[in-house]
Amino acid sequence: MTSDSIPKVMKVLQYQTRLPVPVPRDGEVLIKDDFIGINYVDVYWRIGMIGLAAGGIIGREAEGTVLSTDPGSVNDLQVGDHVVWLAMGGYAEYTAVPAGMVYVVPAEVKPGVAAAALVQGLTALNLTHRIYQVKKGDWALVHAAAGGTGLWLCRLLKALGANTIGTASTAEKIQLAKENGVDFVINYCEDKDLVKRVEEITGGHGVDVVYDGIGKDQTENNVNVVAKDGTLSGIPPPISPAKVAAKNVRLVGPGESALMRLVGTPQEFAKWCANLFDVITKDKVNVRIHDTYPLSEIVRAHQDLDGRKTTGKVLVNLAGINMENKITGLSPNQAFADVKGLTALRIAEKRQNTSPEWLAIFHKLVNKVVRDTAAARTETVEEIYEDAVEHQG
Repeated sequence: MTSDSIPKVMKVLQYQTRLPVPVPRDGEVLIKDDFIGINYVDVYWRIGMIGLAAGGIIGREAEGTVLSTDPGSVNDLQVGDHVVWLAMGGYAEYTAVPAGMVYVVPAEVKPGVAAAALVQGLTALNLTHRIYQVKKGDWALVHAAAGGTGLWLCRLLKALGANTIGTASTAEKIQLAKENGVDFVINYCEDKDLVKRVEEITGGHGVDVVYDGIGKDQTENNVNVVAKDGTLSGIPPPISPAKVAAKNVRLVGPGESALMRLVGTPQEFAKWCANLFDVITKDKVNVRIHDTYPLSEIVRAHQDLDGRKTTGKVLVNLAGINMENKITGLSPNQAFADVKGLTALRIAEKRQNTSPEWLAIFHKLVNKVVRDTAAARTETVEEIYEDAVEHQG
């Protein structure tokens, strides 16, 4: 899935089915993506608010299987590992990703959950543990509380003992916010005086921290409701600096709160991923998935996301793609990658040959050929399978 090159404003995505499988460079691994996480920032790339090279593939996260590894990998990744990654190029069946931004998903995490949790979960951890270290008894205001990141914030704030006020636009979203830890919910479509309601709820104290992913609609209200010495995280408000200074408010814009400031190194990425999956597995946090879409219907996914029709995470599901229909006419590298995905395993099942030893040999063959762009392999799928059997013998 690539972006069309349209000067200044990009409004469309181009769905392509004949892009080559990427060949990993030094320090990269090749991933067969099964689930792609869709985030609102993807809309910004699509419409041109964030720069993207012509033909660039958007998408910050995905979950899948390692097809080939770099010998110098910093995190001991193995072919066949079930992983989640954070980089670029997620709107695709195959992505070459820096090895340091790949994390092995714990076995107890169900398929799809890692892709649904990675960006939004890490963002919420960043906002509650680094941007503002939430303490028990703090007051927090979360805008769009029923959105993907909003729900994560609500769950974490509840676990940290904060008092949470959320905003939402429908009865369904209000109920969802309450179910995920919000103590008080304000319907901003019906209750126009947000400042008055927050003052009533907090007894005049205001909120210690505001989390705002909306921006222009609430910026002045945010400054009015935040307490003295409080923190306002989100789009910087177009408001008098003197008004902000009078309350000694700390403004945290997108640059400072950017996720890569939290996980910019392989070590930090591994540390915070471990924290995230501990929250999921040990604290039994429910990761809400709004819906899954096929990659060919990515336009509908963006329309639903942009139209605020979603609650929780939007995913693209590639796990069920029929690889047998795609082998004919592909290059050797593409064939090997696709075979690794599903086809050869199905051949193996038919021949009752799915032992770990055979799979290990097959993985080694795939690993070698995918990384060797000069490999002149022209065998059919059946012949590739026979090669693996011969090596096993």
